Amino acid sequence: MPLLGSAAMLLSFDVEDGAVEEHDRWHTHEHLPERLSIPGFLRGTRWVASEGQPRYMVLYEVQHLAVLASEAYLARLNSPSPWTRKMMPHYRGMQRGLCKVVGSFGFGQGGTACLLRFSAHEGRAAELQEWLLRDALGGVPTMTGLGSAHLLQGAAAAAMTNEQRIRGADASVDSALIVTGYESEAVHGIAVKLERGMADRGAREMTRATYMESYSLVASELTA
Repeated sequence: MPLLGSAAMLLSFDVEDGAVEEHDRWHTHEHLPERLSIPGFLRGTRWVASEGQPRYMVLYEVQHLAVLASEAYLARLNSPSPWTRKMMPHYRGMQRGLCKVVGSFGFGQGGTACLLRFSAHEGRAAELQEWLLRDALGGVPTMTGLGSAHLLQGAAAAAMTNEQRIRGADASVDSALIVTGYESEAVHGIAVKLERGMADRGAREMTRATYMESYSLVASELTA
């Protein structure tokens, strides 16, 4: 199982054009290390869109869902650093999902990722999930150009915190599928194929964007 925990926090958002360079410095040198120092946070990865939107996708892998409601995590969110306070107003359209990992296939992490966000028509969620887990995703890591596939499902509501008050209320995430690989055309191709299959089995409100890995940090690096 390539994801490092049984839960994950998925974020997708834009940043004002004039703040992008400083955002990436802050996110790399302060924000990711700060988050990965919280007990239960295992890996954080920032991705930048090469096709579609929004500009950023960030995935935090955590030991279990309770980490995302822990006292240590909420304390950080309610006591943002001066640099964090400066950056939060530049965020736009934040979607933040506290998710359980429903399925995770393959090993490693490719440098290209496609994010499919979706929900399901009433009464068809079980059919859609069964098809993804039983028929569609298991073979993805064996295909040329591909490496892994992860199915996430929103499982908890995010608490309102001081960080969120500064940037504005976050939207939630229903379900998401992330496919990674080492050939961008292969990642795009399988994402389009999966999108069609999902639509036939009750998926709705689907969005698709392709990302390139920008920076990744593992918690164990901070204490090495």
